[in-house]
Amino acid sequence: MSVTIHTTMGDLKVEIACEVVPVTAYNFMALCASGYYNGCLFHRNIPKFMIQTGDPTGTGKGGESAYKEKFQDEFSDDLKHIRGSVSMANNGPNTNQSQFFICYKDCPHLNKKYTVFGKVIHGFDVLDAMEKVPTGPKNRPISPIKIRNITIHANPIADE
Repeated sequence: MSVTIHTTMGDLKVEIACEVVPVTAYNFMALCASGYYNGCLFHRNIPKFMIQTGDPTGTGKGGESAYKEKFQDEFSDDLKHIRGSVSMANNGPNTNQSQFFICYKDCPHLNKKYTVFGKVIHGFDVLDAMEKVPTGPKNRPISPIKIRNITIHANPIADE
């Protein structure tokens, strides 16, 4: 399973771990399929760490899951926070909603604290360019970076 996140800086192709973290994958795929992420800002960009998006308000304080409530964490020894990993943002255990982040480098201190549900498999040049965008207060990119839309290459939840 994969998706392409079309951003204002280029495309990131992401493989989704549907069988390893099914609750999280379902949430992400359902939000992608509904167009929920279209137009979302990457509202937090911390070089040598990560870039975050998934909040339609653009503030970093909003977002709602496909389940219409917060949902549980899913951890696997097979999914680690490495360069290009895609992980749910949260504000404590079992508080996942719609926000997610992409790691610029290995971040083992995040393992078992944030649910990894995918990894970038193409577009590392775009990820590198995003990391170089200057930021202002609260690590917000000075030049806005947005998700234009997301292409789903195969959607296992489409029949549900």
